[in-house]
Amino acid sequence: MDDQHLRETPVARTELLRGHFLHVVRDTVRLPSGNEATREYVLHPGAVMVIGLLDDGRVVMERQFRHPMRAVMIEFPAGKLDAGEASLACAQRELIEETGYRAREWAFAGRLAPTIAYSDEIIDIWFARGLTLGDRRLDDEEFLDVFTADPAELTQWCRSGEVIDGKTLIGSMWLNNVISGAWTLDWSGTPPADAVR
Repeated sequence: MDDQHLRETPVARTELLRGHFLHVVRDTVRLPSGNEATREYVLHPGAVMVIGLLDDGRVVMERQFRHPMRAVMIEFPAGKLDAGEASLACAQRELIEETGYRAREWAFAGRLAPTIAYSDEIIDIWFARGLTLGDRRLDDEEFLDVFTADPAELTQWCRSGEVIDGKTLIGSMWLNNVISGAWTLDWSGTPPADAVR
């Protein structure tokens, strides 16, 4: 599909903020019309989300206070990639750190771009099974509850608005499609080449 008539060409970049967590820039771009405009957005190193499947069919979930929302949110375990870290290694690390679970098998499901209007963040979606529980290794500033949920229960929370986190809504969609057999997973633990950063 030819989309050249939609593409913007970067001309210049100004750094607006480089904080501990956020890196915000303003790009000047040339529009398809030839005019220039500015685009402000957050640069992000990428992240992972883990859908941990227990042997009894339940999934591993978290409750965590999210300051921007001023609320405790229900989420799948997730976290940001460290510099140079592979996606699967990040998923394995985050699952252990946040929940204490280790997985015997991993499957790369896909990717999502949660905030395309103001960030370049991409979240890799991983499924994990063959879980065994050990000790968590939370960061000093990290406080969260780990619990398990039935997929049907999670679907109802998504429907009722109790779950509004975008990645968890997408994770629930993936989970339901995998459970129904509509979508299949490759449990090799290796993402396809075109999904590797």
